[in-house]
Amino acid sequence: MTLSDICTAPTPRIIRIAAAVLIGPDGRTLLVRKRGTRAFMQPGGKIEAHEQPVMALVRELEEELALVIDPAKATYLGHFSAPAVNEPGYEVQAEVFLLHIDQVVAPAAEIEEVQWIDPNGDGGLQLAPLTREVILPFYRDVVLTAV
Repeated sequence: MTLSDICTAPTPRIIRIAAAVLIGPDGRTLLVRKRGTRAFMQPGGKIEAHEQPVMALVRELEEELALVIDPAKATYLGHFSAPAVNEPGYEVQAEVFLLHIDQVVAPAAEIEEVQWIDPNGDGGLQLAPLTREVILPFYRDVVLTAV
């Protein structure tokens, strides 16, 4: 690869999101599927220009799942990225938080379906690249081994 190739290579367009690894009392994690799509992913959504990531997560979880959370209970896991599943040519850059919940959740807004899965597998679901290749492996390798 030459310098010319690097300078002319397309830069991926970025989607900044806040996402949650929601863990229920039984240790399963919640994944969501947006209306009109096939892949399941972490709940969350786009960070507005004026928002802190954790506050974007609070807003998105309430809008999408009628889930009210205390931002102080959200443990920051890190910044992760992967190709966007529903927007070709885009990269998702996610600020990811861990939350343990015992509330009932229900799909709302653009969420069509929710599924609780064992985080050690894929639940037999089609998963978004960020969930399949980055977040669930990180959760298994770092968070579960630390417990």
